[in-house]
Amino acid sequence: MKRVHLFTTDRHAARFEDFIHDGCVFSAQFLSPTEPLGLVDGPIWLFVDWVLDDLSGLEMCRRLRADPRLRDAHITMVLDEDDPDDRRRAIRAGADDYVIGPLTRQIMLDRVLALCAIDLRTGSTLLLELGDLAINVAGEQARWQGRLIGLRPNEFRVLRFLAENPNRVLTRQELVTALGKAGDPEYLRTVDVWIKRLRFGLRQAEAGHLLRTVHGRGYVLDLA
Repeated sequence: MKRVHLFTTDRHAARFEDFIHDGCVFSAQFLSPTEPLGLVDGPIWLFVDWVLDDLSGLEMCRRLRADPRLRDAHITMVLDEDDPDDRRRAIRAGADDYVIGPLTRQIMLDRVLALCAIDLRTGSTLLLELGDLAINVAGEQARWQGRLIGLRPNEFRVLRFLAENPNRVLTRQELVTALGKAGDPEYLRTVDVWIKRLRFGLRQAEAGHLLRTVHGRGYVLDLA
């Protein structure tokens, strides 16, 4: 069954129950202003509050629009009040439309279902190209300068997540969460196994220099 991801900066709304409609599962998830977005396959819809703790909703909207993974995502700004100037600023910042808060489950679903009837976007980048590194998301293959990087599924997903957040130190917990393995403490130790296998695959493809360990913090994929 196809999953449609409804990301929201509202922690309460992120706990809304899943909704099943026309062969799709609509699932609400929390969108953090500061933490990296985990691996997502399928359509993405973003609901951004006008006021956030760490930055403005407008600035977050601009950052989301600058992320190539979210080029097809639909962004809805959740305004505090129906102010014409706020509406214009939201659209200029990259939002597709707006709703007046507070965000309820029905408001979220009504907006998504109405727009899905017009265009259910793919929301998933099928090919990531970062210099000499090419990642075929749909085919689960990665290549360095044309050479295939031999990886198992989990190691491929680790590489994909690192590549989607290049030049950024990612902790073991962030890797576990991104791969959907949160909640099981054993996976924190399993990260070391994933990284070891990933390093081996990168070395075999003469790309061993890409993955760097930052002691006491995590791992980073160094891409120019």
